[in-house]
Amino acid sequence: MRASGRTIIGLIRFMEETTVEQTELRERTPTAAVRPVTPRQRAATAARNGGEPTLEFAERVPYDVYTHASTLHGLQQTLSDDPGEMSFLMVSQIMELYFGLTRFELREAQRLIREDRVWDALAPLRRAGLHLEGLNAAWRGLRWMTPADFNRFRNLLGEGSGFQSAMYRHLEFVLGLRDPALIRPFRRQTEVHAELTATLAAPSLWDDVIALLARRGFDLPAALLERDVAVEHQADPRVEAAWVEIYSDNGPDNHLRLLGEALTEVAEQFGDWRWQHVKAVQRTMGAKVGSGGSAGLAWLQRSMARVVFPELWSARTSM
Repeated sequence: MRASGRTIIGLIRFMEETTVEQTELRERTPTAAVRPVTPRQRAATAARNGGEPTLEFAERVPYDVYTHASTLHGLQQTLSDDPGEMSFLMVSQIMELYFGLTRFELREAQRLIREDRVWDALAPLRRAGLHLEGLNAAWRGLRWMTPADFNRFRNLLGEGSGFQSAMYRHLEFVLGLRDPALIRPFRRQTEVHAELTATLAAPSLWDDVIALLARRGFDLPAALLERDVAVEHQADPRVEAAWVEIYSDNGPDNHLRLLGEALTEVAEQFGDWRWQHVKAVQRTMGAKVGSGGSAGLAWLQRSMARVVFPELWSARTSM
């Protein structure tokens, strides 16, 4: 599908006007509250309904009040009339939600690790691993797409690229993959830029784990513990040695070993997502240049060399 510059500008203006209208509508519409109920009230309602679901509500249905489903389903605004674009757009939005959910869990794990609550940190880390499984499964919704399928609407996306996902950058930064240059695209979005800057300036999950190991008595140098956390961590043999020692104890009370396995699952699932991204680009674009100005496939392949939690992997050679 081909589109003139005038058509693209018109589509952008339409989207901007639609967004403004939706914002004004939300501001005019009172927000209904979810009303808590007790087990006794639920039982009374079931008895009154004869076991059938409630069909009459004074306002919006409570499910929509809680999930904002009507809002979510109004966010799919395609730029073409090609039916395949809906899959591309919605899968991208689903991935955005999973990025945010995974980051939420990892930040909770960080909080608990900073408080030396290793056992409690295992739960959010396990949830994060499962959320990443869901994120990986989302790629299946695009396996039908050939280069011809993508080309029918790709030009309309302009310079739009997954490279520009702010939430994905948050997730990378929390996992320890850090490159200050990658927040530059958001300089005109001051709030987004400030949030990314704050995430970059704070310790990553791996930084917090290393600090935990030091508190647990492992011999780690002060230079490692006091380094500039905005700079990507480089693998250190003393951190590797600490994990070799941790894994030498197979006892059920070795919570650090359990932590290592939970982190390994997160790293593996995240690596799987990155690899599936590479394969999806190969399938739909080959080695064409990327929409966001990069070399596309070649750029993604180079980025795979950066490893999440590197000493957890290198330590396995010495175990």
